[in-house]
Amino acid sequence: MTSCSTDRPLRVVAIGGGTGLSTLLRGLKHYTKPLGPKSKDAPQAPCCIQQLTAVVTVTDDGGSSGRLRRDLRMLPPGDVRNCIAALSEDESLLSHLFQFRFPEAEDGQDTGLAGHSFGNLFLAALTHITGDFSQAVQMSSQVLAARGQIFPATNTDVHLSAVMDDGTVVEGETNITASTKIIRELHMHPADAPPMQQTLRAIAEADLITLGPGSLYTSLITNLLVRGIPEALAASRATRVYICNLMTQANESLGLTASQHLSRIQDHAGDRIFDYALINDAPLSPELVERYAREGQSPIAPDIDAIRSLGIVPVTGSFAHEGEKLRHDYDRLAESLIELGQRGRPRHSP
Repeated sequence: MTSCSTDRPLRVVAIGGGTGLSTLLRGLKHYTKPLGPKSKDAPQAPCCIQQLTAVVTVTDDGGSSGRLRRDLRMLPPGDVRNCIAALSEDESLLSHLFQFRFPEAEDGQDTGLAGHSFGNLFLAALTHITGDFSQAVQMSSQVLAARGQIFPATNTDVHLSAVMDDGTVVEGETNITASTKIIRELHMHPADAPPMQQTLRAIAEADLITLGPGSLYTSLITNLLVRGIPEALAASRATRVYICNLMTQANESLGLTASQHLSRIQDHAGDRIFDYALINDAPLSPELVERYAREGQSPIAPDIDAIRSLGIVPVTGSFAHEGEKLRHDYDRLAESLIELGQRGRPRHSP
């Protein structure tokens, strides 16, 4: 576990969505100050993080989130819910309750609850009571003793459209991810959806900013389509790190190398917004690679020289955890990020 500078703990902003962001937050939260007394059984990392902020995409229109979005005219709560649970102080009973998903009725009758998670309904109720989704998120975070603050990328009801490789336009995140065509360009509607001022303030004050891991377009680039966020990232004096995915993904990144992921992101951001790129270059087990290959996915090639040519410093290592599903090892990921945050920006371009 990395050592920390106790005189200047870091202010960290993690941007993304999906399971990638919640996985990262599980690692970073161990470097924040505990909200309560330390458990004798749970080892605690040094307090390297003074403030941890998650900025979460809100474009999901499928599943439980999509149903609540359509029925209640609210922002989709699913990705936010996962981040609250990940930052929960102990991830025990309350966190499990928050993540509980109602099953189908045994007799096959539609109860209206099947497929909804309790946390999504909790956020929906608080949004109705407060009249503001972001306020509901803050209140939920307090209930679960989240070791960080969470903001939606925008508090505006937005949706996506994508221009595909054949020139056709696909509307809505669910339809975009289900398409067999390759995404060339992503758009947000309305195009001038503003970010929350708390997000811009956190980016301006940050020492370390991360983007990823997550679906290239529908979890990462979506955040950069919110007016003001890419400009804030470009102007930030923080150490800015892209966390590369482990595997390619269907129409979002099929066949793309690590440098091509970066190029796609920076094309949509309109500027260079990264100092480092964190990339797994450790081999994966042949069995796992074969299993993912059957789904059309493959390990992302770490083309180091091409990354350097973009003016970004590549940082390679073993960041994968092989379980039932391939995920980033959040402890190794967090440790490497803390070290980069303490190191600061590269002194010279690569």
